[in-house]
Amino acid sequence: MNQIHQPNEAILAEANSLRWELGENLHDSVIESIYQDAAKIADQVVTKTGEKLKFNWERTLDNLLTSRLTGFPIMLLLLTAVFWITIAGANVPSKMLAVLLIDNFHPVLKSLAAGIGMPWWLDGLLIDGTYLAGAWVVSVMLPPMAIFFPLFTLLEDFGYLPRVVFNLDNLFKKAGAHGKQALTMSMGYGCNAAGIIATRIIDSPRERLIAIITNNFALCNGRWPTQILIATLFIGVLAPTGLASLVSASAVVSIAVLGIFLTFVTSWFLSRTMLKGEASSFSLELPPYRPPRILRTLYTSLIDRTIIVLWRAVVFAVPAGAVIWLLSNIQVADVSLAEHIMSFMDPFGILIGLNGVILLAYIVAIPANEIVIPTILMLTVLGAKQLSGFGAGDGVMFELNDMDAYMSVLKAGGWTLLTAVNLMLFSLLHNPCSTTLYTIYKETGSKKWTAVSALLPVVMGLALCFIVAQVWRLVAG
Repeated sequence: MNQIHQPNEAILAEANSLRWELGENLHDSVIESIYQDAAKIADQVVTKTGEKLKFNWERTLDNLLTSRLTGFPIMLLLLTAVFWITIAGANVPSKMLAVLLIDNFHPVLKSLAAGIGMPWWLDGLLIDGTYLAGAWVVSVMLPPMAIFFPLFTLLEDFGYLPRVVFNLDNLFKKAGAHGKQALTMSMGYGCNAAGIIATRIIDSPRERLIAIITNNFALCNGRWPTQILIATLFIGVLAPTGLASLVSASAVVSIAVLGIFLTFVTSWFLSRTMLKGEASSFSLELPPYRPPRILRTLYTSLIDRTIIVLWRAVVFAVPAGAVIWLLSNIQVADVSLAEHIMSFMDPFGILIGLNGVILLAYIVAIPANEIVIPTILMLTVLGAKQLSGFGAGDGVMFELNDMDAYMSVLKAGGWTLLTAVNLMLFSLLHNPCSTTLYTIYKETGSKKWTAVSALLPVVMGLALCFIVAQVWRLVAG
């Protein structure tokens, strides 16, 4: 007991001695300091009658970013800028990775396999199938994710994203969803799996499910290349040469805006049927603007998001490559399984403005949207026997560098402008990739909601393509 009392007595003695050193005006000094601080704050935030409003850059920026007149245009401009930087910036590193992994390393692996006498079927299955699928995913996914996620996190650090939530809160509330869904939807533009994980910020289980199910309507980076390529090949060429890029970009943005519109419509539908309930209210404090922390942002974006999402995509894409190669090389009655399936699905595909090649490509490319175009090209060459000089063999996915070569292959496969338009629509409205489906199951723990998330966009996509095809044929004859 004495050991406890002795330190206390020492502290009290020290405090007593310091008290006398501070002088008699301590109380007055503290009060004066408080009043000085209050006067400074009042001087910054209070405007007296007849006095000109003082300039405050944070207030001015807030007025611009959250205004009904300027908030949405600025939001669209910033989003477009992020997409443009991502797409334009990813082109060069994507090509470099493709050259390294596909043009250089793939032949080296083939030579090694031949050197050790590996059977042709094992060589094809492992190198042409599984390796190429993983290489395509890495070369197409890694650069855009490494650019998009840091940019997005920088906006978040700066304090802009809470302003986006503020702007969209009312619209999501009218749709029966949560305002924070604006953030998760935005994350989905980089990767739907990351968008699904981001829904953890929504507390209400009902509203979180709505955000999870509708996140697929945000075009992920795996679907942007498909949208841009098809718009450039079939829609941009309809305009004069000087306007071709603008028309192509407008077509892609239209698809993205359609996805946002369908997010609201589907959220409204779900909140009044399977997920009935009132939209919950939440208090949103707009944080002060602050300079982004570059190094921390890069670490968080690259390690916590990019690498994890990329690894999941590769894990799911590798077996898909094996399936694609097997379908193209196992023959029944001298015809490959892939050709049998394409012939079987062709009538239904043509009915909805697509074809059997596209439908089979989307089925076998479930693991990753990035391999849809290489798979379509490979299957088209497989089915169109008159094509020669394209690709490295049955089951070997490939891409082309020349727009004329793309048109030659696709037109040989019977593609028209209707096929291109409906492919862009189906690219927006089809099942999530297997990485996203796995993430949905992990987050919800429910097979039922995972199935709903997978089937709802497919049904919507098939119905929309069917309607567009029938109206198109009715009008165009």
